Amino acid sequence: MRLGGCEPDTPALADNRESKGDPALPRRKGRVAIVTGGAKGLGYETSRHLASLGMHVIIAGNEDEEGLAAVKKIHQETIQEKVEFMYLDLASLKSVRQFVRRFESRGLPLHVLVNNAGVMLVPEQVTEDGFELHFGLNYLGHFLLTNLLLDALKNSGRSGSCSRVVTVSSATHYGGCLSLNDLQGRSCYSPHGAYSQSKLALVLLTYHLQERLQGQGDAVTANAVDPGMVDTALYEHLCRPAQMAKRPVAKLLFRTPNEGASTAIYAAASPELEGVGGLYLYNGRKTESSAVSYDKRLQTQLWAKSCDLVGLQKA
Repeated sequence: MRLGGCEPDTPALADNRESKGDPALPRRKGRVAIVTGGAKGLGYETSRHLASLGMHVIIAGNEDEEGLAAVKKIHQETIQEKVEFMYLDLASLKSVRQFVRRFESRGLPLHVLVNNAGVMLVPEQVTEDGFELHFGLNYLGHFLLTNLLLDALKNSGRSGSCSRVVTVSSATHYGGCLSLNDLQGRSCYSPHGAYSQSKLALVLLTYHLQERLQGQGDAVTANAVDPGMVDTALYEHLCRPAQMAKRPVAKLLFRTPNEGASTAIYAAASPELEGVGGLYLYNGRKTESSAVSYDKRLQTQLWAKSCDLVGLQKA
């Protein structure tokens, strides 16, 4: 879907596009990017690569020591590029609002928001606001963050150089079920079910956000990406037998964080996606997401419900 307010510099992404590993991308000096969960795994590789393209990268995370260590490491690799850490706990709506206020107080533009942070298969827990952890952190925290940063994204985008929202989903969303009457999984909690629901919700969010942006003629695009099976710390909550079974095959079947991050990097920086939104990308290629993710009524209902949960106006 091409955004009306953005004039493309290059042709739209072809449906039969070849898989991308680590594409050569142009320098993006002067652009500012926020990467949630950008201190490790996929997020770190995304932050590192965007910084190497000349972007001013803000790593947003909830571990100060880990975040500062990531900044130091990237500085050592990129030398003169701008990268910094700002505290953000997506499991706290208060923290999300505080982060946005701190960012806005600096008067910086915002050209790229990568919604990457997440938890997977954790035992049943709730956030400080009382939401099931997968739903509250993976989805609802990013929903609020994206909405509060929309003005900055809109003000920074322009025709031919749109701002971009890149949201990391997962193939598990294909098996996800979303019940608006039980978003917290209270009737029957399943770690896998909660995780897949949160990833489905992110795809629904992406499509509805793109439709709203296009309808308003804003110079912002929204796309979802699937990194594939990546060997990261997200699997730490697998049961012990599953972890033992995973180890010998991880190097054969799983991608490295650098390989997994390539599609998010592509979505954030490639000229081929200038003005193009509303896509689900896998291996740098447009891919069909689950049938339910295209349900416009469900997209609208989830958006309205999410606004109620985080205290945003629905308009």
